[in-house]
Amino acid sequence: MKTYAIIPSGGKGKRLGEDIPKQYFKIKGKELIAYTLEVFQNSEFIDEIIVASQPEYFELINNLKYKFKIEKLTKVIEGGRERQDSVYNSLSSLSANEDDLIVVHDAARPLLPIDILNTAVVTAKEIGNAVVALKARDTLAESIDSALEYIDRSNVFYIQTPQIFKYGILMKAMRAAYAQNFYGTDESIIVSKLGEKINFVEGAYQNFKITTKSDFTLFTLLAE
Repeated sequence: MKTYAIIPSGGKGKRLGEDIPKQYFKIKGKELIAYTLEVFQNSEFIDEIIVASQPEYFELINNLKYKFKIEKLTKVIEGGRERQDSVYNSLSSLSANEDDLIVVHDAARPLLPIDILNTAVVTAKEIGNAVVALKARDTLAESIDSALEYIDRSNVFYIQTPQIFKYGILMKAMRAAYAQNFYGTDESIIVSKLGEKINFVEGAYQNFKITTKSDFTLFTLLAE
């Protein structure tokens, strides 16, 4: 059984209003995506890394591979219009077996603790899949017709990445989604539509997705 990491990196980061996607911003002399790639390079459980990106950044990613010794990075392929398209393009580029594991992780989650990654991979090997998530701790409310409805947080999770599934299941889920013209915001949604049980692994608050300028400020304080 091989374990492939797919890093979809085709997003444009429009909310930041910058000319380049956020995953290519330099923080302390290193592009954001390089921090992410290093986590997967350093994990004993990851065999290969595939990055899906816009073609104009292929050269940059390949330069980062050599600069930061990301030796497990074997493919840089063209991403799609949506995250789902980028993951599907990456899956389609592989000669994987049905039971090989696919680890999908956001390029803009650079502070993933390696022990959480490793625990998630081991869990997926043992019981079929694993999705990193945080149990909700805050009071949650939904606004309905100008009134607040409070939500039972005991059954609420903040879904993070990595999300890990067997190649065969994830490909089947992707093809079913396209057949229904369905686009999910992540892989767990797509796989759950097949009726598969999703197994959660405890995440970490530092594994946040960088989206806003304040996220970058926090990352700059935390990055080594």
